[in-house]
Amino acid sequence: MRYLALSIAAVLFLVPFYLVVRNGLVAESEISAPSWTFLPSAVRWENFGELFGNPAVPLVRSMVNSLVVAVLQTAGQLLLCSLAGYGLARIPYRYANVVFYFVVATLMIPAAVTFVPTFVVVSTLGWVSDLRGLVIPGLFSGFTAFLFRQYFLNFPRELEEAARIDGLGHWGTFWRVVVPNSRGFFAALGVIAFVTSWNQFLWPLVIAQDQDSWTVQVALSTFLTAQSINVHELFLAAAVSITPLVIVFVAMQRWLVRGVTETGIKG
Repeated sequence: MRYLALSIAAVLFLVPFYLVVRNGLVAESEISAPSWTFLPSAVRWENFGELFGNPAVPLVRSMVNSLVVAVLQTAGQLLLCSLAGYGLARIPYRYANVVFYFVVATLMIPAAVTFVPTFVVVSTLGWVSDLRGLVIPGLFSGFTAFLFRQYFLNFPRELEEAARIDGLGHWGTFWRVVVPNSRGFFAALGVIAFVTSWNQFLWPLVIAQDQDSWTVQVALSTFLTAQSINVHELFLAAAVSITPLVIVFVAMQRWLVRGVTETGIKG
């Protein structure tokens, strides 16, 4: 019964992916036909040619931009937030708790409040339609720093004490002992950060004002306008755009499960 229930759940989770691919590989008329069929009458592989040959939507360039932004933001968050979290958890100084409370307080500020000031700063620096404007504002996350801090509070102190006996300071202990023994947690937060960055839409929509700086989410929005709706290309582009996310999940699945198990992340 357990395997049966899991099999049914797996099929239900896969149905939306099938529908996206199915609608992307059929004619426009078949998608909006009155009598809808689960299996298409004919598969139109030439839709891939239409999609990647569409001069109005540079999908390949947009996916490359999204990949660059997601990789840099993920690496930046893991580096900066892990250092901040370790410092707040393990390096004693007078105002450690005050700094931590300020970091937690930023989580209660709605994103809409900081959106305009952030845009003004980015615009003043001349980073509109530039990858720097897309990447740099997302290099640090107070929530990720908070998670790292909570994780490092429960990290075995015996390992750190052994490192200090061998002559390592906080910097050496962090890189040689803490990081190698926290790969599961780093992987779990890395996957979350990558997916979050890849799926961003509003900020890239405002900053990426020319086609060369579009991300994939902005490119997808151009298939659905007030003047026209290109349904089959929209579905096919959506299927293509989630491919990197599927690859990341498959490649990091073992580390992701390990990180969730070790850290007790729920939901």
